[in-house]
Amino acid sequence: MSTALIPTETIETKIFFIRGKKVMIDKDLAELYKVKPIALRQQVKRNKERFPDDFMFQLTSEEVESMVSQNVIPSKQSLGGHLPYAFTEQGVAMLSSVLNSTRAVMVNIQIMRTFTKLREMIETHKDLKRKIEDMEKKYDKQFQVVFEALKHLIEPIERPKRKVGFYVADEEIKSLKNYKGIKFYDE
Repeated sequence: MSTALIPTETIETKIFFIRGKKVMIDKDLAELYKVKPIALRQQVKRNKERFPDDFMFQLTSEEVESMVSQNVIPSKQSLGGHLPYAFTEQGVAMLSSVLNSTRAVMVNIQIMRTFTKLREMIETHKDLKRKIEDMEKKYDKQFQVVFEALKHLIEPIERPKRKVGFYVADEEIKSLKNYKGIKFYDE
């Protein structure tokens, strides 16, 4: 049993979903590898042929703005004043071959395990959803009431808005009109 160099939760918070892919940003990877971001980018540029577009891509200004607006990153300045590179799982794996350090290899192993764990979690949710849908089709007529109840439980409850104030029933108003000295504005 090996002890984790970096907690899995820390790595998970640094994985983003951009352009339909799970990626990690160069600055976060540099932090995990304990190298300067510029050193990481230089190694990547020196070995450009190892990083095709499906391994790594540079974010656009719009994507950076989106990340900032969604509070994924605190500000554009935290990215180091440039458009960051995003590495897919394969790109992260390739980084260990261009960063020649023991730490880079060990961190990459943990990152790969985290990507695998996330993929398994997503697959488990897909399987569960598919099984429920299959059950719904198979037992639709027999358990229609159960499925409707489940759907009803999932949907938010909408309660009618009550008017604020004091209300008197019509019968009470009629009986009050019989008392002398009470004036009503509708008369």
